[in-house]
Amino acid sequence: MGLGTYRCPDVGWAASMAARSGAEWLDTAPNYAAGQAERAIAPVLERHPGVRVSTKVGFIPPQERALAVASGVLTESQALTGHDLSPAYVRWQVARSRRALGRKPDLVFVHNPEHHCPPDEADERLYRAFSALEQACADGHIHGYGVATWNGFSSGLFDIPTLLGAALRAGGAEHRLRAVQLPLSIVHLAPIAQALQGRGPLADARAAQLAVFASAPLHGGEVPGLLTPELLALITSDQATPAQAALAVVASAPGVRRVLISTEQQEHWNQAVTALDRPVLSRQTLQRIADVLGT
Repeated sequence: MGLGTYRCPDVGWAASMAARSGAEWLDTAPNYAAGQAERAIAPVLERHPGVRVSTKVGFIPPQERALAVASGVLTESQALTGHDLSPAYVRWQVARSRRALGRKPDLVFVHNPEHHCPPDEADERLYRAFSALEQACADGHIHGYGVATWNGFSSGLFDIPTLLGAALRAGGAEHRLRAVQLPLSIVHLAPIAQALQGRGPLADARAAQLAVFASAPLHGGEVPGLLTPELLALITSDQATPAQAALAVVASAPGVRRVLISTEQQEHWNQAVTALDRPVLSRQTLQRIADVLGT
């Protein structure tokens, strides 16, 4: 389990709580918490050097647009789009993230490459971003990289073979593409249903030995309210709360390596730990859930 900081109002507090509670991973981005998330995490990483961290490149924090233009990595028109994956900006953002975090990121995710991306430009956009990140790996600035997407897979804009093709083109057989991050929950159930049939992004990532980070497992806190007593009984026969049952579905999905929880509350964190410490749900149970809910 890891902490996802997107929805945390006080990132520093949440990161400290998670690290004290045994979290092995913190996930953040330069544009989270009004551009202050990485700096808020830095003292926690210093106190807990064993905790690993991932950040992202792509979105342009409003307060950094003028600086990016003045630095010559973006034009004014590029800065106004709010998102850019040109090699120059990727390199610049990686350098700023390293300084803000106070250490080398374990992973840097290409953040929502589908953002305003025409279908015929996806391959080139990924390749150019991957090339910059491969160079950052070669220079010792990051350990590896991945892709964090909201609907890139579900929209059909790209798939795991597309990502692997871009990585091979950018870095050869020894490329450093290491992970993908995507939303998984009973709201975003399709990838789990596909994995049970041996296809889709989870199955393909597993075959390629890419770590899968599951984001938004509770869909912004909405999922527990969607679980009827009948659905709760279908998922588990013990005394799990709706949130714990929903997390069990995500944690049991084939290929999922880490589940990212966004919370500042110790009680919620402890409940999530309890849910993820339980035995995984069987494939038969997952299939029944997919049959009942559809995708």
